[in-house]
Amino acid sequence: MILPSILLLVAHTLEANVECGVRPLYDSRIQYSRIIEGQEAELGEFPWQVSIQESDHHFCGGSILSEWWILTVAHCFYSQELSPTDLQVRVGTNDLTTSPLELQVTTIIRHKGFKRLNMDNDIALLLLAKPLTFNELTVPICLPLWPAPSSWHECWVAGWGITNSTDKESMSMDLMKVPMRIIEWEECLRMFPSLTTNMLCALYGNESYDACQGDSGGPLVCTTDPGSRWYQVGIISWGKSCGRKGFPGIYTVLAKYIPWIEKIAQTEGKPLDFRSQSSSDKKKNRQNQQFSKSPALNCPQSWLLPCLLSFALLRALSNWK
Repeated sequence: MILPSILLLVAHTLEANVECGVRPLYDSRIQYSRIIEGQEAELGEFPWQVSIQESDHHFCGGSILSEWWILTVAHCFYSQELSPTDLQVRVGTNDLTTSPLELQVTTIIRHKGFKRLNMDNDIALLLLAKPLTFNELTVPICLPLWPAPSSWHECWVAGWGITNSTDKESMSMDLMKVPMRIIEWEECLRMFPSLTTNMLCALYGNESYDACQGDSGGPLVCTTDPGSRWYQVGIISWGKSCGRKGFPGIYTVLAKYIPWIEKIAQTEGKPLDFRSQSSSDKKKNRQNQQFSKSPALNCPQSWLLPCLLSFALLRALSNWK
């Protein structure tokens, strides 16, 4: 029948263009709220967060960019012995002891400019064997805003890494979270002379909040206003020990790599669905935000989600034959 065919196509189109950076389950409830010094994340609070595993053992984090792509860091796949067929990506859960959806990986793509010595260009993409289905527990994260805000309302990192820097066995099975604040690049350079402009630094006052081993590849996400969508600004990369007061963690600046991500996705035949940011977000950002003074955040323009519902419907109908 014609009608069911149209409805199926429309449903597929809407799923592919699901809004990024939203938390339908978490934000629908009233909130009161191991990463070092962290607290347990609530269900649906970070629906873009994934666990990257080998033989059912978590070793790095990542984030959902689209139905086909997982974003992480290159140093997680430094070993040439690690095959894509050895990997599983767990999505839609905070608790790794449960049996959530596990996705297989077909391709690991590390940035060719990755330098192990100073961790420059620490970024990688995983291509999934099958597209994942978005729902209230699996949502893609938004790509960074441009121009970059001079400041963010709030930022967070989350992960399943070790919770005690002196105990390598203190991996958490529950997703842990800590708040973060991005600091000026020049200030961080004084502490880390090997810092490059592809990196940014974040900490939280004089607290011991930090990411650690096992958290690498996870997203640093920020929001501009209370209740607004979330954007991935950085990727957990490296640091000086874990949880040392006054020493920030180092993150790959995602905005620097949008052209690289889009080129890889296009080359692999799985282009990103995120082609525009909502006009209201763009207008608001132009009016209220200024360029960041940090060279790590002054980056090329990127394309962002989401497509409007009406556009999705019209496209589905116009493409149907």
